[in-house]
Amino acid sequence: MPKSGFQTTCLIALLLSCGPILNAGVELGSDMLELLRFEPLKNKRVGLLTNPSGINRKGVTTIDLFHQAPEVNLVALFGAEHGLDGKAPAGKEVRDGTDPKTGLPVFSLYGPGPIRKPTEKMLGHIDILVYDLQDTGARSYTFISSMGMAMDACGKAGVEFMVLDRPNPLGGLRVEGPLFNPRFRSMVGQWPIPYVYGMTCGELARMINGMDMIEHPCVLYIVPMRGWKRDMVWRDTGLKWRPTSPLVPHAHSPLFQVAMGMVGEIGGLDLGFGTQTPFELFASSWLDAPAVSRHLNQLSLNGTRFESTQTTVARGRYKGKTIPAVKVHFNDPVNAPLTPVNLYVIEALRLVQGKDMVQIKNDEGKRWGLFDKVNGTDATRRDLEVGRSVKNIVQSWQQGLDTFREQRKPYLIYPASK
Repeated sequence: MPKSGFQTTCLIALLLSCGPILNAGVELGSDMLELLRFEPLKNKRVGLLTNPSGINRKGVTTIDLFHQAPEVNLVALFGAEHGLDGKAPAGKEVRDGTDPKTGLPVFSLYGPGPIRKPTEKMLGHIDILVYDLQDTGARSYTFISSMGMAMDACGKAGVEFMVLDRPNPLGGLRVEGPLFNPRFRSMVGQWPIPYVYGMTCGELARMINGMDMIEHPCVLYIVPMRGWKRDMVWRDTGLKWRPTSPLVPHAHSPLFQVAMGMVGEIGGLDLGFGTQTPFELFASSWLDAPAVSRHLNQLSLNGTRFESTQTTVARGRYKGKTIPAVKVHFNDPVNAPLTPVNLYVIEALRLVQGKDMVQIKNDEGKRWGLFDKVNGTDATRRDLEVGRSVKNIVQSWQQGLDTFREQRKPYLIYPASK
């Protein structure tokens, strides 16, 4: 990390450690920046990378917070995937525009071209780019890709970068899932971290900068939270949740997105998209829900329960049809094995019903590019193709996960609860 960025990070952390916590629960980076009266932004032209999930403890958006603060010269807004308003569907490119409320220019970092990082022209408007986006804690969620790529662009252009830190909704202890192979680098996997990495965006930014994961390390400022501990999931924070994107509407949605997202990339099952419970179930007209849920419950996965039910399809060919479904429940979200649930579901369908979803899709001529990119490797798919047991697949991750836990230690900011 460039020396000036490191010194500033330490200075802000020192300032925030002084004095009592003003509110019970967690105070966000944006709350702490306001407590500092925006001192680090004074006399700078400020750009802000955010969406509606960028709110402070009181529910005020960072756009409004900055726009109304006389100490902040907010001159440009930036949007990642799903756009500044957070409403664009996954993968849909968004054009530059003008924010109707503030009149400020909006630069899209998920635009046509394709534009995936700030251009020199965009950065010519600003002295510092502030990042305040709520991610989900999964490597495949593109906000952290946009963060690091923007850091690289800022480093090259001599523009400073600030992260207003936010909780990892999955907590800071969980590290699981397949490791990253750089051959599969994409927007759904940029950094050599596990699928679930157990770091806040501020901690990850320090790691990206400090381990030279980008070509042009930047002058990096982190405004930490107060009151957050590593063993907190979102429900423990006392904070409001704003949807980060259309398929992550609730505070618990990141749990299910991680647990069922890989199943969704295979296809062939309804996952409740278009309903109020995306990723919280899997369904099909041919599904023997009682038998499959019974098999999964016999695995006795920590804090996880499967329920036979029905659902009405909201999208696609079978829209409006009521079909059998298995609902996923996490009674203990801190200890439930999220990523392995994907694999156990796929295995259950093969063992209980003879439905090898991977082979079915191979027979249909499916291209696996996005599935492999989401996994950050083709090892998961190849293991599933040969029927390798979930237990062995999960075991194959462990050495890499242990190595990562050691690598991340210098970049962690927050402790576990006493």
